[in-house]
Amino acid sequence: MPQNLRGGEMKTGEEEDASRRPIASRSSSWAIGMSAWLARIGVTPNSISLFSILFAAIGAALILVTMHPIAMVFAAISVQLRLVCNLLDGMVAIEGGKKTKSGPIYNEFPDRIADSLLLVAAGYACSFAWLGWLSALLAALTAYIRVFGGSVGLPQDFSGIMAKQRRMAVLTAGLVAQSIETLVSPSHWSLLIASIIIAAGSLVTCITRTISLNRSLESL
Repeated sequence: MPQNLRGGEMKTGEEEDASRRPIASRSSSWAIGMSAWLARIGVTPNSISLFSILFAAIGAALILVTMHPIAMVFAAISVQLRLVCNLLDGMVAIEGGKKTKSGPIYNEFPDRIADSLLLVAAGYACSFAWLGWLSALLAALTAYIRVFGGSVGLPQDFSGIMAKQRRMAVLTAGLVAQSIETLVSPSHWSLLIASIIIAAGSLVTCITRTISLNRSLESL
């Protein structure tokens, strides 16, 4: 039987599109070429998903071990490489025809681990560990609400001011800004502000997604 996003019964047309996060770069030539090459040489989407954890762990280690400007830049690069993995795993699975039954696990679990590694590390680095843990919790909750909507038959809701790509964009900006700040001051304001924005934005996203979910269920 045909499969959907790396597992389960296949959804066609609008249903399949609704199960995938809308990402503009999915149609870019480099992403299409890279995913096609990975599929051709036999790389599985599940392994790409696991590599996202590796890049997140590298970024988190750089954030925690040293606040050197170069380390902050490489941590920012690690965050972006994590997102590249998140892009390519789905493309190799769907467009590359390498879906697996266990795919939904690899599609969700590595994201939660990668988010937590990076956000918690940022909290500890700016001396507000509780803020990092709060950011990680709220990030996981935004995903839970999205997946819950899908579990009750609704299209997964990827909306919100602090969905995954935006969380990582804010963190990347904070790391780059921290690399500059570290050159002139021992303070960690850049990472602190980024963490506050991520936590607050994730909370708002949880609220707006829950309201939207409630309205959608009531209108059925």
